[in-house]
Amino acid sequence: MPQCIRWGIVGTGAIAKKFASAIKQVDGAELVAVASRSQTSADTFACEFDVPQTYASYEAMANDSTVDVVYIATPHPYHCENTQLFLNAKKAVLCEKPFAMNAKQAQEMIACARKNNVFLMEAMWTRTIPENMAVRALLEQGVIGEVKSLQASFGFRAQWQPEGRLFNKALGGGALLDVGIYVVSYASMIFGKPPDTISGFAQIGTTGVDEQNAMIFGYNSGQMATLLSAVRSELDNQAVIYGEKGKIVVPRFWDATSYVLC
Repeated sequence: MPQCIRWGIVGTGAIAKKFASAIKQVDGAELVAVASRSQTSADTFACEFDVPQTYASYEAMANDSTVDVVYIATPHPYHCENTQLFLNAKKAVLCEKPFAMNAKQAQEMIACARKNNVFLMEAMWTRTIPENMAVRALLEQGVIGEVKSLQASFGFRAQWQPEGRLFNKALGGGALLDVGIYVVSYASMIFGKPPDTISGFAQIGTTGVDEQNAMIFGYNSGQMATLLSAVRSELDNQAVIYGEKGKIVVPRFWDATSYVLC
């Protein structure tokens, strides 16, 4: 690998801007290109974040040999298509969450990465936060004994905008794909394996997306996870990990700044 990893960003929205700001703090990383479907949007973004190269098409950036890895920051429904474009160009990809719209798309993306022997990862930043890394270390050390269950919720009351991203089915709206992915990923992080059984219920709103949902993951080992997400109601917004000898409470687990060992 080169000493400096050269990044390109696909998309110019709010998440892309946060990533561009953050990568300036990373040693051994340089933001060298940005691509948008609009040259004006790409140029504006490049001016704000001092990006030397702009592209008005994703295909053009895929052909840029100076880009080593791309961050996909386009809307959910385009993740699969955009990711495969760059994987086929032999570029590593960090894809913004949710990774894909469904399992079929996710399988296609993984198969494409394997075919091209190129790195692919979902940008689930929650797993890399120091507090959550410390929580994993406590679990590995057996501080609360064997983990028996997890309760996690992430929900907020969004302003009602039927055509907005959160409520528009065509844009990948709904609680599960917006915030439910965090509780699902957290369960995967805590238990380190997929559930053996899944039960779920969703309240579907007038626009056809899930405005709130509840999931129970069961594991043959006897463990379980109870997970909630919502975009029309404020929830507890924390994770509680229950073990044989105690529990760990993680407020705002998705961007945790603390945890409590009980």
